[in-house]
Order: sequence, then C-alpha cells, then structure tokens
Amino acid sequence: MAQISKYDALNSILASLSSSSGDIEASAVVSTDGLLMASNFPASMDEERMAAMAAALLAIGDRTSRELARGSLEQVFVRGDHGFVVMMAAGEDGVLTLLCNPRAKMGLIFLDMKRAAEEIAKIL
Repeated sequence: MAQISKYDALNSILASLSSSSGDIEASAVVSTDGLLMASNFPASMDEERMAAMAAALLAIGDRTSRELARGSLEQVFVRGDHGFVVMMAAGEDGVLTLLCNPRAKMGLIFLDMKRAAEEIAKIL
C-alpha cells in the first residue's frame, strides 16, 4: 500500500474539516514559526502573510496565557464584523487556523477543530 505524504495527509484533514461545516470558509496548518504546511485558502488571500500572522498571534496568546497565570494556551479566537479567525495548537509544532463566517456555530466548530488538531499532531 502506498504511503501518502504529510502534505497530502494534512490537506485531507483540512478538506474533511471544511466539508464538516459550511460555516468554515478556509483552513490552514501552519508551523509555530510561521511556515505554511497545508491550506485551502482562496487564491486571492496571501497564504504566507496569513501563516506569519497566525504564528505571531499564537505566540502572543501563549505568552499572555502564561504571564497571566491562565495555564497552557488552548486557542486564539478573533471575532470581526465579517466572521471569526480561530487558531488552535496542533501538537508542539503546528497551528490549525480556520476562517469562519459570522453565523458559524462555534461550539460545533471547536469540537471538529479539536479532533482535526489531534489528527494533525499525529502527522507532525
């Protein structure tokens, strides 16, 4: 049986995650140092810029959580007029990032995201 690459495995997880909810507009796996590993972002979006911003936000969130004695960071959640950006650690080296529309049912998104992050962590 042929073994699939990490890139293909990560893209498969992202595709499955996106198909689980019509509220997810885009998703990506980024390294903690800001390198894009896999994504299904629209062509109009600068993926490299998104990857760098996701890593920076996660680092700031992690430091804030620790400095304010809130424990280990679980997720970073940004809400804007046009929807949500949610980032969740995926193992030691990865960050799962989602863009969701403003009507998203975030409880379901968080559940699906946690499962996907666990799968991604196994691959990385």
